[in-house]
Amino acid sequence: MIPGKQSSMSEFLLLGLRIPPGQQGLFFALFLGMYLTTVLGNLLIILLIRLDSHLHTPMYFFLSHLAFSDISLSSVTVPKMLMNMHTQQQSIPYVGCISQLYFSTVFGCLDNFLLAVMAYDRYVAICHPLHYTTIVKEELCVLLVAGSWILSCGNALLHTILLVQLSFCANNVITHFFCELTVLLKLSCSDISLNELVLFAEGGVFSVLPLAIILGSYIRIGTIILKAPSTKRLLKAFSTCGSHLLVLSLYYGTLVGVYLLSSSWDSKDIIASVMYTVVTPMLNPFIYSLRNRDIKQALECLSTGLKS
Repeated sequence: MIPGKQSSMSEFLLLGLRIPPGQQGLFFALFLGMYLTTVLGNLLIILLIRLDSHLHTPMYFFLSHLAFSDISLSSVTVPKMLMNMHTQQQSIPYVGCISQLYFSTVFGCLDNFLLAVMAYDRYVAICHPLHYTTIVKEELCVLLVAGSWILSCGNALLHTILLVQLSFCANNVITHFFCELTVLLKLSCSDISLNELVLFAEGGVFSVLPLAIILGSYIRIGTIILKAPSTKRLLKAFSTCGSHLLVLSLYYGTLVGVYLLSSSWDSKDIIASVMYTVVTPMLNPFIYSLRNRDIKQALECLSTGLKS
């Protein structure tokens, strides 16, 4: 790449993960196994929800969209990382990088909104059980999911449009395993003050709003339970919210752990990205299947049907 400012680059170089040369094969096999587990596990969740009429409820409707979002988020980033590991070719075309940025932002944002929607669903189920079916109607479910998609796509589109207006310099090395917005902004030669303002304002809202809904929902649930505590109510609440709470703990807990509790680690952004693009999507199907009686029964029915 010739030094000097240019409006766009033909390609970027993805440095990827810091893996010793002798361990490339081991990590390739590890991430390939994790990716295949993510895709197959989440596809199984979607299939079970689709085929079993007992799972045609709001909670599983939201879960099916979360499973699709998890597959998509991993598929946007992991295959390219695996290809770079296998071929030792680190380049990614400019158009491919921008596309990867857009879709990773869409599905990362969508995950946040769907987790918030599922928290609201659990709040209504526990705090207003008698009115659950009248509040969480099919129309509301479709509206909440559609709204999550629209907001996520709009957010990603805005950041992508602002990014493609920028010029890039000779430095085309991305110190990440996929095209991440903040890393790309650092490579630009242009004034990025508008991008940073939008990232701070809109990004703050799109991160804080889902988290506020989640916290508000579970604070309200906890308040209702503590007003008249009993073992039966606690067990019912845990059976209703247990899987969702585990997913939330995994999703937000690892981010908090990486950024706040590991000050000695380098490449915190890369570690956090591996957690929410690889590890969490892989574990979600296990959490919802192992801790969920309905999913277990649907899986048993599917197994019985296949055997017969």
